[in-house]
Amino acid sequence: MALESVAEWMGKVARAMFGSRNERLVRDYMERVQAISALEAEVQALSDEALRGKTDEFRERYRAGETLDDLLPEAFAVAREAAARTVWLGSEQWSQVLAEA
Repeated sequence: MALESVAEWMGKVARAMFGSRNERLVRDYMERVQAISALEAEVQALSDEALRGKTDEFRERYRAGETLDDLLPEAFAVAREAAARTVWLGSEQWSQVLAEA
């Protein structure tokens, strides 16, 4: 077997086991979408004032050491709820927006 054939074969085996790069990225994005969607009921229960206050809370948590990746699901859930209350963008559209981002 030529070296190129071995490398090609190994690539096929790796893709079969782990998926293509694109499949792995999409899987990661969908996990984020699910994490954001899981917060929907909690964020919907917030008053308008509490929803506005989340921005300051996120800033404080970031200054306290939380990473942006840690804040991302909750921040997107809050943004989704703010959009739903102001421009009537439903959760189905947000899931699509998040998956495409």
